[in-house]
Amino acid sequence: MKFIKNNAKIQEQDDAALITGYKATGDLEVLGVLYNKYMHLVFGVCLNYLKDEEQSKDAVMQIFEELVLKLKVHEVKNFKSWLHVLSRNYCLTILRKNSKYKTISLEDSFVENTDFVHLDMDDTKETKLTVMEKCMETLSEEQRISVDLFYLQEKCYKEVSDLTGYDMLKVKSSIQNGKRNLKICIEKNSGE
Repeated sequence: MKFIKNNAKIQEQDDAALITGYKATGDLEVLGVLYNKYMHLVFGVCLNYLKDEEQSKDAVMQIFEELVLKLKVHEVKNFKSWLHVLSRNYCLTILRKNSKYKTISLEDSFVENTDFVHLDMDDTKETKLTVMEKCMETLSEEQRISVDLFYLQEKCYKEVSDLTGYDMLKVKSSIQNGKRNLKICIEKNSGE
């Protein structure tokens, strides 16, 4: 999977220069060079969430199409981290859409079954997840990315550092502060 032809002059540029070049010209070849650097990581994120190789390949293509529009309007300082968040959010959207259309047939005998888990439990869990998602959005970008990678994707400190480009102290600080801020926000919003 490649989006561009070989153009050595464009490929030598760093991420910031490629973003600036794309925003100025709208040249998809420039965007393709930038995306190709991280496409394998996007595929990995998609495969991690979607658990299906073909669906993940499709997602990689769809994320590129989203990137064509979103990169023009967002101010991106760390492209790799921003793209990771964009990819994760895309996959979560796909998973939510897919789960909305599943139907379950309930019969009286099924409802009275002792193995049946009460529906209120799912509502409570969904409410908690919704509160957590809203609280994640209140964190700074560094905290949100670090907490997501460390707790939700179960990456170690070094992996978080490698994926984000943050030094180890910043990663540890972001995770610690992000966890504290997330806990405060969740406790504050759980009663609503």
